[in-house]
Amino acid sequence: MKIPFLNFEPMHAAVKAEMQLAFEQVYDSYWYVMGKCLTDFERAYSQFSNVEHTIGVSNGLDALHLALKALGVGPGDEVIVPSNTYIATALAASYVGATPVFVEPNPLTYNIDPFNIEKAITAKTKAIIPVHLYGQACEMREIMDIAFKHGIYVVEDNAQAHGATYQNKITGSWGHVNGTSFYPGKNLGALGDGGSVTTNDAILAQRVRVLRNYGSQIKYKNEVIGYNMRLDELQAAFLNVKLKHLKAWTMQRKQIADWYNEALQGVNGLTIPYVHQDATHVYHLYVVKTNRREELQKYLTDRGIGTLIHYPIPPYLQEAYLHLNLSEGNFPVAKELANTCLSLPLWPGMKFEEVYFVAEEIKYFLNEKLHC
Repeated sequence: MKIPFLNFEPMHAAVKAEMQLAFEQVYDSYWYVMGKCLTDFERAYSQFSNVEHTIGVSNGLDALHLALKALGVGPGDEVIVPSNTYIATALAASYVGATPVFVEPNPLTYNIDPFNIEKAITAKTKAIIPVHLYGQACEMREIMDIAFKHGIYVVEDNAQAHGATYQNKITGSWGHVNGTSFYPGKNLGALGDGGSVTTNDAILAQRVRVLRNYGSQIKYKNEVIGYNMRLDELQAAFLNVKLKHLKAWTMQRKQIADWYNEALQGVNGLTIPYVHQDATHVYHLYVVKTNRREELQKYLTDRGIGTLIHYPIPPYLQEAYLHLNLSEGNFPVAKELANTCLSLPLWPGMKFEEVYFVAEEIKYFLNEKLHC
């Protein structure tokens, strides 16, 4: 049995006719940027996210960049980010001239630890970017309380957790202004790059709208130095279609995770995902931990099972951030996660038999093959 890490075919086949119709409508409209499809999607995503404003932008990194820019974060400021995340979170701080300050995660949830956030705050701290990693919501009530106490901003990185909640409040609606990605592999993915900024603050929303469009509200009149970071009509139309199916796809992801949890519970040498009691998890990724990660990955590859590592090199150890003079010893939890985490196949449409096959191969490797 061949099981790829990610398979778009089941979900895309189910919406193919709708997507083709959306394409034709955009094609025949002769209006391809900043039109009705974008407005419709922004309105629908705002309703989904329980926010007043959504601003469609070019990708998730640009969303975080524009969010920080709208808040006035800049040179001399510090932005607290997780020590284990994709580098885009840190790059957003660098783009506005701020310094990313890395903070260790909760070793159970792998999300940024509010206790460690508070210890890292200095007079230079301007913002916190909590990342809802792998699909599980961060401890947002605690993070917002810390931010309020110290007078700093919160920008959620919601790229991996569309529809997740903390204390029944949806991700992307907690922070002062938030960024998300619609990269094709995300739970809500375009057929190319895409992203959005969400907020309940009308002033911040308008700043982002101006910044994404060359610093302009009126054509040929530029108020500030802006960017070309717009979500185009075609991707907005595709996202409009897929947003209608997101709830059903999320239910499928949770079912698949439940199958994995049941099959892998108690396997020696393997840690399965832990979900905080106040959070929900939408399983953008199903991530396990094992000290035999490389051996297990090779074995699964040989058995036709695709896996990925998220993320093998933490951002603070990347060559791009050597100037911060950080080492492996600075963030032992993040480094341990980088050395032991393995993402298993999970996608809407995945069958029980496929999950069972993956789980049985993992159990065989850890319980029997290693002891032969």
